[in-house]
Amino acid sequence: MSQTTRAGIDPEASRIPLAADPSVQAATDHMRSSQPRSPDLHLWRNAEQAQLLVVNGSRLFDLNPQLEQQVLQALDQGTESDLLKRLGIDGAPMINDQAPDNLPVHAFSLAIAQKCNLGCSYCYAQQGDFGGTAKSMALDTALQAVDTLIDQTSAGGRFNLAFMGGEPLVNREVLIAATRHARQRADRLGLTPLFSITTNGTLLTEADADFFEDHGFAVTLSLDGVGHMHDALRPFKGGQGSFDRIMRRVQPLLDRQHTMQVSARVTVTPRNLALREMLDWFLEAGFHSVGFSPMLNSPTGQDEMDRAALAEMLAQMIDCGREFERRSRLGQRYAFSNLLNALRELEKGTHRPYPCGAGAGYMGVSATGDLFACHRFVDDAAGAMGTLQQGVDAAKQSDWLAERHVHQQQPCNKCWARYLCGGGCHHEVLGSGRHACDYVRGWLEYCMGAYLRMMPELQGGDNVRA
Repeated sequence: MSQTTRAGIDPEASRIPLAADPSVQAATDHMRSSQPRSPDLHLWRNAEQAQLLVVNGSRLFDLNPQLEQQVLQALDQGTESDLLKRLGIDGAPMINDQAPDNLPVHAFSLAIAQKCNLGCSYCYAQQGDFGGTAKSMALDTALQAVDTLIDQTSAGGRFNLAFMGGEPLVNREVLIAATRHARQRADRLGLTPLFSITTNGTLLTEADADFFEDHGFAVTLSLDGVGHMHDALRPFKGGQGSFDRIMRRVQPLLDRQHTMQVSARVTVTPRNLALREMLDWFLEAGFHSVGFSPMLNSPTGQDEMDRAALAEMLAQMIDCGREFERRSRLGQRYAFSNLLNALRELEKGTHRPYPCGAGAGYMGVSATGDLFACHRFVDDAAGAMGTLQQGVDAAKQSDWLAERHVHQQQPCNKCWARYLCGGGCHHEVLGSGRHACDYVRGWLEYCMGAYLRMMPELQGGDNVRA
């Protein structure tokens, strides 16, 4: 069986428009019905069951018909606060307007190679060099970053070191040396290092497989489809396809993964919307998990998702989620990471004023040793946060955290989803606004319903936690 026909999938089928699918219309209706009516709660119907999110504390409830009518009445009259008090589920706000301060950095992503051998149409790093001269991180800079990170890690704690680019394996020697240095210092100090790499996969070797397994790397491959579809979005700079080469080179990693985990990440554009087929193909190929992310902010505007494409994507995401639910009930593992992560966050009661740790506990380090809010902001003044030499610029960090707090974002501060999404990816929002909010809310609504349906598995099923 050839690489591009695994599981009987025709890569050209990904080109078929999905707009005629009734599930797309259902997803569009879902996006419309999930629009905010109240900043305090969200009511929706999951088949015959009414369900409620209480925004303060991210608390979820099934409702009987009587309570459903009370909530509907409160929404119509604008008396949600009185209702929550009467039901005994009100309380002081768990998130205030105060931005955090004096935060130690516990995670760095190192842009060890601001260069790349692929010519992806939508790349936020502008095909690897972030809009400047192609460069590689010197070993001294990488070691300084590692030491800075370790020196801020409390006794017995853990730190995260990610390698990114461009394509980080262009600078393999620095990656290996920095990893070994981090491991040696961590072992001496009783710390736990967590390593990861995001790679296009074209330069992987069997020696890389051994190294990543020895150090327990989380390896993420950027794969945007099967066969021709991936090749159209992620070709070499000379125009040749990259898919078959990547699949040959990743096979040793798939064969060896134990402490290492090898995942696929798909950037979704209007040209690769057949998500279920990709999910099944990559899982069958041996990837530990598969996740999808919509292209919302391209430097050129090419391949960005519009509302129609986001509705198609939501329909596909829900289809993947329903298959996850079906297999979970059978005790089968189906590692659809978007839903897995959402279920874990809902189980923890996630309740946050930011979408991620960017500019707080997590920062990106450029090849020249400058600090930025995250890997996407490398060499972008909008996310500048200081330098390795001089440290984090406390004033810039404070301003960033104050301005990016979800309470300061419009229309986020009136949206029921604000503490679950945190206001959206900073880089995407600053670059192109918030045109995906209906998609985000529609997906969250599905995930909350799935969580309530799957409570027994969440409380005792390893397949859901895998």
